[in-house]
Amino acid sequence: MLQQWPITIPALTGDEPRSAYVYVPDGALADPARRYPVLYMFDGQNLFRDADASYGKCWGMLAYLAAHNVPLIVAAIECNHHAEAEPCGGRLSEYSPFDFSDGDWGEIRGRGQLTMEYLVNQFKPYVDTHYPAIPDREHTFIGGSSMGGLMTLYALLAYNGVFSRGAALSPSLGFSPNEIKELIRRADIRKTVLYMDCGAGELRRARERRLFGDIAARLIRKGVLLESRVVPDGIHSESAWEEQIPFFLGALFYHL
Repeated sequence: MLQQWPITIPALTGDEPRSAYVYVPDGALADPARRYPVLYMFDGQNLFRDADASYGKCWGMLAYLAAHNVPLIVAAIECNHHAEAEPCGGRLSEYSPFDFSDGDWGEIRGRGQLTMEYLVNQFKPYVDTHYPAIPDREHTFIGGSSMGGLMTLYALLAYNGVFSRGAALSPSLGFSPNEIKELIRRADIRKTVLYMDCGAGELRRARERRLFGDIAARLIRKGVLLESRVVPDGIHSESAWEEQIPFFLGALFYHL
């Protein structure tokens, strides 16, 4: 069962509506007493239905979860579709924890903390109250791809008291590498599981391979229980991330 409804995030885009999505296993109807872990995800419009997806192709999460009877709630929020130059900023702004400058995008004001404050303090309590969620840290996960993958790393490290496990697919590490390394160094974490991958097609340059390996090594030294993969022939696209669903779900549920 997938539900979709409009929400607003005043701190980011005022009273402009965007969609929230929550998938609940069909088994919840047959057994109302059962409770489920919750995976919070970024770019909600790209997860479930091609008709909603930004580029016409979704991850196929709805079909996969239903076909495999995965005992998991997935809760997600649509991203900001504005241009970065507009007063409210765009997706890069909302999904970056840090300010950064880029040759293609210009000066980006990082508002990832505002995004996370809404998710943690308003969206999660709503999901915990209105759906059969297990609200504790051990059963609260987070995931995303690209800038959503970067936000997953940020959430696990900066909001570690809320999230215990995460899936960062093709995380955008190149915009603020030094800030990410410093975030890892300063993080105070409890037992934390992370799945992190990148497509081989995204790591063609030596500096990209070094950065991915360096971040993975720093996370391991920090004590993160990391499952890291370089996906053969993997590219930066929803179709590629769809193929990784069984891998990252396996990591999220490992010894749960």
